Amino acid sequence: MSRKIRFVALPTDAVRALRSGAADANGMPAERNVSGGGGNPCRHCLNEIPQGAGMLVLAYRPFPAPQPYAEIGPIFLCAEECPHWEAAGLPPVLDNRPRHLIKGYGADDRIVYGTGRIVAAEDILDRAAALFDDPRVRYGHVRSATNNCYTCRIELG
Repeated sequence: MSRKIRFVALPTDAVRALRSGAADANGMPAERNVSGGGGNPCRHCLNEIPQGAGMLVLAYRPFPAPQPYAEIGPIFLCAEECPHWEAAGLPPVLDNRPRHLIKGYGADDRIVYGTGRIVAAEDILDRAAALFDDPRVRYGHVRSATNNCYTCRIELG
């Protein structure tokens, strides 16, 4: 059964706070850097940060509270305002990489074991929808297949 899913970017209010100096998941302000182009996906617009553009590098925990499964890792954001990804379909950052790690999480914000898969970009929509075949899954994550960095959230709808 095919389900309609959506890829959810970081919320604009949280990104604006980080751009204004709010502490990251490690209690530090974001580092300011310049994108080398390619390999710097913004988690707000879900596009690559263009070469030469300002970017932020920071620690992010895509979970509501610390707990053993609440992974913290590095992410990138455009240093300047960018449009929030809200479109249907596959975000550009997911189409730009050959493979991704997809994992499902339960209502307790813990990994649902057995849901994690590394998938090819062309299979990501099908695999993301299939996460919800498991009734324990409430949402999913797309992460880097090589570094496990958080990219975006997967939800039904």
